[in-house]
Amino acid sequence: MKRSAAEILHEYGPFPGVDSVHGVTYDGEQVWFAAGDRLLAFDPASGKPLRSIDIAAHAGTAFDGKHLFQIAKDRIQKIDPKTGDVLDTIPAPGGGRDSGLAWAEGTLWVGQNRDRKIHQIDPQTGAILRTIESNRFVTGVTWIDGELWHGTWEGDESDVRRVDPHTGEVQERLELPHGTGVSGLESDGGDRFFCGGGVNSAKVRAVRRPRQAAAARSDSKVPAGSKRK
Repeated sequence: MKRSAAEILHEYGPFPGVDSVHGVTYDGEQVWFAAGDRLLAFDPASGKPLRSIDIAAHAGTAFDGKHLFQIAKDRIQKIDPKTGDVLDTIPAPGGGRDSGLAWAEGTLWVGQNRDRKIHQIDPQTGAILRTIESNRFVTGVTWIDGELWHGTWEGDESDVRRVDPHTGEVQERLELPHGTGVSGLESDGGDRFFCGGGVNSAKVRAVRRPRQAAAARSDSKVPAGSKRK
């Protein structure tokens, strides 16, 4: 297993009126994050706030190329980002214990914080398709180039880790500074992860994603993850 200190490239925020960041996603232009009673978007180049949608936003956030998905307590909402309208809802697999959320090749991937699991679910019905076990709390999930990464946060320790998408075995860890939380995780499709700063933090951090040799990437049939948008 590779282990290294996370390289923090940038800190965004604190954002006015935001107490905590609960989920993060990226639509190719804007970074969106969940702030309890709102979804907010900002420009990752300047950090300038751009949008705000008044909607329940209690945990993970995802983007499928057209729609936003947002965990609100025990359900997942499908949202039109242009209007803010909720188009559909499905049950969240953890029944309110859900954390991270990601979209990959037609399905949603949902982190279970204290249950230490990641579920792949049907975005139409919420049915669980498969489950991956973790050995740490799961606080964010993302796919990129066939790699499954998730955030962790227990006590004053947190990291972003690459895991085997079949077994959950940890393959690489990027350790955040002591006392730094991770809530919500998303790749920008390239060399950055966007990480929510956690409860009692109004920040989002950009962390460098290590590049893997092409030969070392998984050749499995699992979803290929977030495409470059």
